[in-house]
Amino acid sequence: MSPLSSYKEAESSFVGKITKLLSAITMKTSSAFNNMMDAGKQRFTVMLIPHSEKKIFNFRISVFSLIVIVFLMSCMLTSFVIFTTQFKGMSGLIKTRSETLEKRETDIEIIRDQIAELKRVSRVFEASLLNTLGISNTTSSSARAQGSDFISFFSNNRSQEELLLRELEDLRNLSHFLQNSVESLEQVRELLAAQGDLLVELPSIWPVQNGRGRVTNTFGPAIHPFTKQWYLHRGIDIAYARGTPIVSTANGKVIERGFDVTGFGNFVVIRHMYGFFTQYAHLDQVYVREGQTVRQGQVIGTMGNTGLSTAPHLHYEVRIGSQVVDPERYLNIRGRSGN
Repeated sequence: MSPLSSYKEAESSFVGKITKLLSAITMKTSSAFNNMMDAGKQRFTVMLIPHSEKKIFNFRISVFSLIVIVFLMSCMLTSFVIFTTQFKGMSGLIKTRSETLEKRETDIEIIRDQIAELKRVSRVFEASLLNTLGISNTTSSSARAQGSDFISFFSNNRSQEELLLRELEDLRNLSHFLQNSVESLEQVRELLAAQGDLLVELPSIWPVQNGRGRVTNTFGPAIHPFTKQWYLHRGIDIAYARGTPIVSTANGKVIERGFDVTGFGNFVVIRHMYGFFTQYAHLDQVYVREGQTVRQGQVIGTMGNTGLSTAPHLHYEVRIGSQVVDPERYLNIRGRSGN
């Protein structure tokens, strides 16, 4: 037998075996399917017997129907379990969100109260600032009247969006006012700096250190304690303990230091700017010399009882050129707080 014939014979044998195997598998599958169909078509009778004498209820059901019912019930049970789990999760999430929302609303109310307090303080500040600068606040008052304030604005029945817009507008107005206040405050600073520079050149502070002492004799006509005659008292007398420091009431230069046994005792005369002169008399000790430059608040001596004096005190005079003036007119500029 030739090799070709052997190959064809082997091929035919293999194809025959494969065909027989497939045929056998098909037959077995068909037989199993038929058996399953037969089993599925089998019917069961279900009887429901009541305890009473009522009629017995029975019905027949196939295996296929039973399988379908069981499958549907399983699906429904699974769906119920999944829905219940999701519902519990959503309930917990909603509860958490509700608590967060309540906390946010509380925080918003606190912020609103703080904003209202900030507006109130800003209005007080605005009024003080305008009063300091000598500017009428009619415009700002009318603007406030048009805008009202938070209390009346909360009392209106408006939507949350309107309330939010109003709050934002109030905050913008407040921010604008504070920005404008920076320029005004700079003007105040410059004004105070200029005023401070001016006041140190004027006899504007209390001549006894730390605001001590009291005025026992004022400027003007008085009865002389020794001669008992009327005379013009050219200054004020401030009484306190001997040795209390006496200070220069303004920047200046010492032009005279002397002693008058029948008058002022130890005294000092200081020349200041703008034609001002000050004199300090009846000193116990003198710490400055003629020609020395002194600054406002510098100690120049101590209170004493030298010269024609009945008790320790300071005789303090202020002159403009050769004209004596009441020292208290200038002390009232800053008073005792200037020390």
